[in-house]
Amino acid sequence: MNDQIDQLPGGPEAVPAPPPAKHGWLNFAIDFGPLLVFFLTYKFTSGGQGAFAATTAAIKGTVAFMVAIVIAMAVSKWKLGRISPMLWLSSILVIGFGALTVYLHDTRFIVMKPTIIYAAFAALLLGGWAAGRPMLKYLLQSALDGITQRGWMLLSRNWGLFFAALGVANHVMYELIQAKQMSFDLWLTIKVWGITALSFLFTLTQLPVMMKNGLALPEEPATDKS
Repeated sequence: MNDQIDQLPGGPEAVPAPPPAKHGWLNFAIDFGPLLVFFLTYKFTSGGQGAFAATTAAIKGTVAFMVAIVIAMAVSKWKLGRISPMLWLSSILVIGFGALTVYLHDTRFIVMKPTIIYAAFAALLLGGWAAGRPMLKYLLQSALDGITQRGWMLLSRNWGLFFAALGVANHVMYELIQAKQMSFDLWLTIKVWGITALSFLFTLTQLPVMMKNGLALPEEPATDKS
């Protein structure tokens, strides 16, 4: 789901967004593939004992994540003919924070990154909504067929609020990890599976908004009744 907005879901990550009309499976793989690579690499290399082993596994996962998101960008350009602004921003932050994680051996940068990504998209979408500009439409670079200007404005506002809520939630988890009241493993599980599921459910809640504001649904093929 290349144009899905928290990758978001993030990211590493690709950020969750309403699904485009075409290339649905490819967009999903581009957005969530790198995050899944990070998760699997961490899980399969974190068998040692102690905090150092967990940090080493997280760094290995981060390196794999950085490579995977570069590959995702290349596939997006090759197969879809474009790299969306959301994927550009997510990739820059993943590579930047990933480099800091590897260099400083500090997993805090991994946990901080989603908060910054969510906050950036929330500010962009809500700022555009306040200024009368449907920024979600420009970010996706792949308009859902038939969505009206009013529809894009509503979607931009709703997704902006959703990202703001995700940012607050991730910051709370970051503080809990710092206070040793939450493990990195639990945060990662929530990030990969919980946020992904929540983003999918939120997308479903936006279907009525899209349908009421011009979303063109695929027509069913005519059947021969003879």
